[in-house]
Amino acid sequence: MKPFFAALWAEILKVRRSKMLLGTAVGFMILPLAGGLFMLILKDPAQARSMGIINAKAQITAMTADWPSFLGMMAMGIGGLGEILFAFITAWVFGREFSDRTVKEWLALPIPRHAVVSAKFVVIAIWTLALTLLVFLVGLGIGGMIGIPGGSFELVWKTFWTVMLTVLLINMLMPAAAFLASLGRGYLLPLAWTILALGLANLVSILGWGDWFPWGVPVLVSGMVKPNADHLGLHSYLMVLLAGVIGLAVTFMWWRSADQTR
Repeated sequence: MKPFFAALWAEILKVRRSKMLLGTAVGFMILPLAGGLFMLILKDPAQARSMGIINAKAQITAMTADWPSFLGMMAMGIGGLGEILFAFITAWVFGREFSDRTVKEWLALPIPRHAVVSAKFVVIAIWTLALTLLVFLVGLGIGGMIGIPGGSFELVWKTFWTVMLTVLLINMLMPAAAFLASLGRGYLLPLAWTILALGLANLVSILGWGDWFPWGVPVLVSGMVKPNADHLGLHSYLMVLLAGVIGLAVTFMWWRSADQTR
């Protein structure tokens, strides 16, 4: 276990000394801030107009300024933006070895390669979980400051676990991004795939097949495509698990066979 913890500490230091940690936190804060602004518009459209805020979007939706709507927006935002942001984090953790040209030194270290790859996945999981908890807590604070009605402990608790399940499912899909970052030796390929997969997830979910598409399952769980959310079942989670296992396998295999000339 010593090689793993040594690799884990090295990865933590990389993250702590980079600007990515702050950048991803600031980027993810768009969710509670945008949700809070939307609630303000819904709560008092006249005041929003007087402040120069356009409220047409609020008027054409069936949402109201209350906690169920606000927390629902938060969950949906984490399900959608989370897939892109978490893939960006994964691409950075694996792809920076190529952009920084440290991959040769990394492969030459007297540490088992599987230990370093495992450490990277653990850092990604901790990073994304911490970001989600931060955003959720900030969202609760913003909702409390706005003073929207309809809140309850049961509602917050239920939404919290919906968000946690969504984040777990998204993280189970991140090995695919890690493999593509390794295969493509950088950030472009995994990000391109993630955007494509998210677009396909929304399409197949609308068509009623999102419960069979791994990248569509978090979309359904988060509530982004509500009409077909009832289709979720054991097979949906097994599809995500299968995609995660395959992603892990090909990532470990790629790094195991990688040589120092890459």
